[in-house]
Amino acid sequence: METKFNFADLGDRVVYVKSVAVADLPDDVQEAAEGREKLFAVHDSDGQQLALVADRAMAFMLARQNDMQPVTVH
Repeated sequence: METKFNFADLGDRVVYVKSVAVADLPDDVQEAAEGREKLFAVHDSDGQQLALVADRAMAFMLARQNDMQPVTVH
């Protein structure tokens, strides 16, 4: 089922959460990942990365604490 959703209805405070393979990140970030295989990135509507956190729940909590509307990107 394909349902179109107008993200503009959420306003300009939408952020996008997506998983990122640690292996694809710079070496210093890989070292700081403490053995994790994936992290979660939070991006603004222009694609600018705002944060990189350990898990999806933390990404959503971070967004909401900053009055933003998080949505998942696959």
